[in-house]
Amino acid sequence: MTIPGDRPTWLTFDCYGTLIQWDEGLLAAMDRILSAKEGDIDQDAFIKVYDWHEHELEKQRPHRSFKDVTAQALALAMDEFGLPFDPADAEMLTSSIGSMPPFPEVVETLGMLSAAGFRLAIISNTDNAIIAGNVAQLGGFVDRVITAEQAQAYKPSPQIFLHAWEMLGIDSDQLVHICASPHLDHAAARELGFRTIWVDRGTGRKQLSDYRPNRIVPTLDKVPGIFAAAGWM
Repeated sequence: MTIPGDRPTWLTFDCYGTLIQWDEGLLAAMDRILSAKEGDIDQDAFIKVYDWHEHELEKQRPHRSFKDVTAQALALAMDEFGLPFDPADAEMLTSSIGSMPPFPEVVETLGMLSAAGFRLAIISNTDNAIIAGNVAQLGGFVDRVITAEQAQAYKPSPQIFLHAWEMLGIDSDQLVHICASPHLDHAAARELGFRTIWVDRGTGRKQLSDYRPNRIVPTLDKVPGIFAAAGWM
């Protein structure tokens, strides 16, 4: 099954979990932070609480930087677990995010897509300074990076996508968005109607009950084959 519509001018990507090893990196960062605290802490339970606070804070107005969001989410999670919070914990977390590496197949695949004439952009729930370290590891193939800091909004808000399209000078039918997060990116696609490929890396994330992506792949290197089948490569 091919993707409907014309060949896109731009491919837009979610960053963390799609291109960059978010779950693995977050687990390692939290292990370093929590290992310095006293007590037997259920790390998976802690990350779930942290993640909930992070997404709730991202919904609030006025817009907060991702650095502030992560710091407050971490402090709130630690409070729930009865742990002492130190600002150095938040610094460790944000510095860890910026150094998280790409998945093994990502750089080569981005190179193939760029060589095929697609322009590549990232749309990410982060700050410019944090994502810079991640983008530096992507082989120089990314043409534009649009962040929540620039848009003053976090996914799944349509605002960040509308801002991105304005910056890229395109309409929604001129792109395919490649992402790993149903509850953020697919929620926006459901509302705005853009085409998506879901990179389902087996992390347990579930599809939305009322939305289906155009295609599902286990890793990014399956995308060129889909585009070749559509006559786009």
